[in-house]
Parts: sequence; C-alpha cells; structure tokens
Amino acid sequence: MLSGIFYYVMLPFRASLLGTHPVLSELLNGSTEAIIAAAAFARIGHGTLVVALLAAVPGLMKFDPLYWWAGRLWGERIIAMLSGKRNRGAKYMGRVDRWGRKFTWPAVLVSQFLPIPNAIIYVIAGWAGMRLVTFIILDVIGSLLWAGMLVGLGYELGHRAVVVAQTISHYGLWVSIGLVVVIVVFQIRSQRRMMRVYVEGRAARADARAIAEEEAIAGEDASTDGALPEEDQAAT
Repeated sequence: MLSGIFYYVMLPFRASLLGTHPVLSELLNGSTEAIIAAAAFARIGHGTLVVALLAAVPGLMKFDPLYWWAGRLWGERIIAMLSGKRNRGAKYMGRVDRWGRKFTWPAVLVSQFLPIPNAIIYVIAGWAGMRLVTFIILDVIGSLLWAGMLVGLGYELGHRAVVVAQTISHYGLWVSIGLVVVIVVFQIRSQRRMMRVYVEGRAARADARAIAEEEAIAGEDASTDGALPEEDQAAT
C-alpha cells in the first residue's frame, strides 16, 4: 500500500523530471526511462555514468525490504494476494520447498529481469526465511545488473534519448494526466480481480471446512447408532 501511495504521489512529477533532473528522478522512482535518460545526459557531458548507475540503486530498491518483511509476517496470505488469477506464487513456493536457496537466491538476483511483479519474489524470499542482510546484498547486485544494462542503452542512444526526454518534460503535464488516467483504470481492475480471487479462496476454504465438519458429525452419529444395540443386548 505504501509503495502504491508513493507511486501515485510521484506520478505527476515523473515526466517533468525526466528531461530536467533525470538523476533525481532515478533516486525517487528508479524508473527505466529515468535511468536511460541519466546515462544519455552523461553521454553529452551532463553528469557521469557512475552517478547514473549508483543513483538507480536506491530508486529500484526503496520498497523491497518492506516486501521481504511482509513475506516474513504474513507469508502465504500476501503471496496469494499478489499472485492474482494465475497464482504464480504457489508455483514458486513449491519450487522453494523443493530447492530451497538454490531457487530463492538466483530468483532475487534476476528479479528485475523477470516478466512478473518483483514483489512476489521478495515476499517469497521473506516467507522462505532468507536473512535480511542476504536479501539486501542479492537485491543490490541484481539492481546494479539491471541498471547497468539500462545505463549502457542510454549511453548508446546519447543525444537522441536526451531529445526525447526533453520533449516529454515539455509536455509533462499532459503526459502525467494521461498516465494517471491509464494507471488508475488498470489498478482498479487489478484490485477488483485480486479481491475476487481472495474472496473466492476464502469461500472455498470455508466450504471445505464445513464439509469436513459435517462428515465428522455424521461419523460420530454413525458410531453412536452402532453402539446402542450392543448396550440394549447387554441390558437384556
């Protein structure tokens, strides 16, 4: 929730910062376009590649330890909520059970490159019992690898990327409004899907418990009925 609030608060500034203060945008957002823009500005003499690379790390990692902590506290519940309809989390949890750190360590390292929400991997790392220090070290390495690739791309694009970034900043207000509308629509749809999956899961578990209780009561009644004739015979 905190990451979502921060994202929406910063959204109106993303476009305007991109072509004017890309390094600041990196620190705040860690966005792909900001990292590329910072490296492109370095190519034309505004800043350095080292700063462009290092500034990306806190921006990319700012909420990762919170997801790890959520995995420690709530485990399977938060994993189920983040997984959505496809239930990727259950698949990864099964791999953790089979492979342990042979899965969790590489998963955290390459999480930035995976076509799934990074939060799922970080929550699973916390649920699996990975130490916080280990998690942060692996996350820093993975973030540097991802940022390094984007910095190389931005440096190669150079002036062309700078022109694009400055154009986006020039029309930043309209770009931000468009982004807000699109993101809000998709977030509402996503939240509704997640809540529906969560409610359906709770209902299924409640039904399963009710059936189990009914079967247990029926079994007790059957055993009681079978014991009554024996008692009657003994009394006779």
